[in-house]
Amino acid sequence: MKFGVVRFPGSCDEVDAQLAAARVGEAVLLWHGDRDLQGVDAVIVPGGFSYGDYLRPGAIARFAPMMDAVADFAREGGLVLGICNGFQVCCEAGLLPGALLPNAGLRFVCRQVGVQVVNAHTPFTTSSAEGARLQIPVKHTTGRYYAPPSLLDSMRSNCQVVLRYAEGENPNGSLDDIAGVCSEAGNVLGLMPHPEHAVDALTGSADGLALFASMAGALARA
Repeated sequence: MKFGVVRFPGSCDEVDAQLAAARVGEAVLLWHGDRDLQGVDAVIVPGGFSYGDYLRPGAIARFAPMMDAVADFAREGGLVLGICNGFQVCCEAGLLPGALLPNAGLRFVCRQVGVQVVNAHTPFTTSSAEGARLQIPVKHTTGRYYAPPSLLDSMRSNCQVVLRYAEGENPNGSLDDIAGVCSEAGNVLGLMPHPEHAVDALTGSADGLALFASMAGALARA
């Protein structure tokens, strides 16, 4: 299987995401100004500060030519993983519900947090048991997840809340402790924690590797 990682001006985690994905398959970088997905089986929209986070995070990146191709890919059922800034981009592009707001404390947060798997039946979480607790770092200023009450109720009914911060570990004030959500079809996942920074025990945790392994497994079964 082949992963593609989008590189925007201002991306800073695309190489880490590429290296993480390369542990379970082939991984290539995709330039934001192109429309060619290079035949990839899954797309990762990585963390960073795409286009300098001008206007608001992800607001400009969602208009990049590559995101047109990614949106088409997602509509056809392709797997898309949006990490941190990538989560923001996917929300801005309408690939995921809700929005990311400034942290409740209005400060940048950077630390390891506990993340609980709420839905273990998505293509991104099958390598983890439901209720499993993963140790994954966060680093963001605009990561407070929000959705209107009616939308949130619908998301809960559709099992679109995939990851929550463990009790007492919500770093940004996210509604309902939400750390990650998926699209209604389940093929797009966005999360604020950085699984690409948790793929080796030498760096503190290898728990993030479960997401990449789950995607590889889902692609192998397809």
